[in-house]
Amino acid sequence: MTYEVKTEILGFENISSMEFTEVDDLFATIKSNQNDSISFTLVNPYMLREYSFDLPSSAKVLLGIDATSNVLVYNIMVVQNPLNESRVNFLAPIIFNKDKGLMGQIALRATDYPDFGLAEQLKNFTLAA
Repeated sequence: MTYEVKTEILGFENISSMEFTEVDDLFATIKSNQNDSISFTLVNPYMLREYSFDLPSSAKVLLGIDATSNVLVYNIMVVQNPLNESRVNFLAPIIFNKDKGLMGQIALRATDYPDFGLAEQLKNFTLAA
């Protein structure tokens, strides 16, 4: 599904549209519609750990999110070989509003979420049942 980027992907401010593809329950990808060489592997944080945060009001407005919205949350993963050495950024989730086709990234403050890291190794987590 194609999503319009409403809150920029950090470091990729010129990307305005991305194609989201779910690989399985754990992994997904997003790929820029403007530049084929820009793509990210995503991981579903809820399959790995307890994960919750407060979505800022400004992000809710930009992404058109309300209490009835169908929302997905993923985190960017830097893929390594072997896969369990891959690193996950839990401090900058990617939020998708499936109903409106809108997406964006938010940056969480490490002081507010001390249990979330910028580059946590995948091997430190067991898959949630």
